[in-house]
Amino acid sequence: MSIFGGTITSLEQGLDFSATKQKTIAQNIANIDTPNYKARSVSFNEYFTEAKKTAVSAYRTEEKHFDFEMHASNSNVYNSNFRYSSNGNGVDMDKEQANLATNQLYYNALVDRVSGKLNTLQTVIRGGS
Repeated sequence: MSIFGGTITSLEQGLDFSATKQKTIAQNIANIDTPNYKARSVSFNEYFTEAKKTAVSAYRTEEKHFDFEMHASNSNVYNSNFRYSSNGNGVDMDKEQANLATNQLYYNALVDRVSGKLNTLQTVIRGGS
């Protein structure tokens, strides 16, 4: 039985997504001058689908039951509509900075929510004082 009914797990998956997105954005910015580098992005839907797959586990009561197979895939996808610069690079610095700011706000909101949940638990442990 979970104290928060899976809320912490969902918030943890959101934080994992945000960390992956942060790494992808940082990689794009680091390769701004790399010739023929194509900017990458992280799709929330794909990341969430992969997270749901890895969270599923099968309990076989009979040997005739099928076993689940987990296939890990890379949640980074290439952008299909990017601009080429003169060296073939597809990174738009303005877009990456906007994505970075949006991701930071998302991350901070999740951290605040996790902190609130843990503070609630701490209050209960102290007896409400």
